[in-house]
Amino acid sequence: MTAEASTQELPPLIGPDDPPPVSIINESGTARLLLTGDHVSNAFPGSMNNLGLEDWVLGRHVAYDIGTYKLLNRLSQLLDAPAVLAGYSRLLVDLNRSLEDPSVMPEVSDFIPIPGNQNLNRAQKALRVHSFYTPYRETIDDMLYRLRTRDQVPALIAIHSFTPVMSGQRRPWHIGVLWDKDPRIPVPLIKRLRSHPENLVIGDNQPYSGKHPADYTIDHHGEAAGLPHVSVEFRQDLIDTDAGAERWASILAEELSDILANPGLYRLLGS
Repeated sequence: MTAEASTQELPPLIGPDDPPPVSIINESGTARLLLTGDHVSNAFPGSMNNLGLEDWVLGRHVAYDIGTYKLLNRLSQLLDAPAVLAGYSRLLVDLNRSLEDPSVMPEVSDFIPIPGNQNLNRAQKALRVHSFYTPYRETIDDMLYRLRTRDQVPALIAIHSFTPVMSGQRRPWHIGVLWDKDPRIPVPLIKRLRSHPENLVIGDNQPYSGKHPADYTIDHHGEAAGLPHVSVEFRQDLIDTDAGAERWASILAEELSDILANPGLYRLLGS
């Protein structure tokens, strides 16, 4: 029996009282832009008992990208752009990984064992993909298709956050701009952010690199399709309050405004 067929023998993971696996905010936004939030939530369906984790783990970066839900809600308003947001924790299935990546359902994350991810069989993994991963991928594809039906080539921006300290080392960057083959948004964005009057510390493919395969949402939905795209990381201690999320959403929206206003941006790479 295939893994797909055997999932029919397993109970559903998402119950009637649980939130949906994906949501869209500002769905009718007029911008030629889609925002994504792969890791905005630390929620778990009631049936999954938080994967056996203690409550303190749920507030850590291993469970979600702290501050990104608030920031994306504000950024979506400021840019008048729709945003696709994940409904559940990255620990169930990491939406910014390919299904071939061994960290897509991690047994250990940041040295913390994840009890509910130990020794998953093929059917259990397939059910998680069906419940959480596929709806998210399909929703992004659907929103991009809607923009394309307006005879528009849309832009795609993914929002993430990173910890202020990693392996005992302070991370000085306020914002990291991640990119690989398409410079159209990231290069001018880095230049503008580094010219900001507050002397911001801006990482060019730091603290993570857009050339790494872990940046799957942008690679799969943006780069592979030739869409203008970028992934933007904020340091979590800057956006973990309402005021911080508001401030940094405003900074990013301001510096993106001229870039996104350029009609020459909206074409397939190489066309």
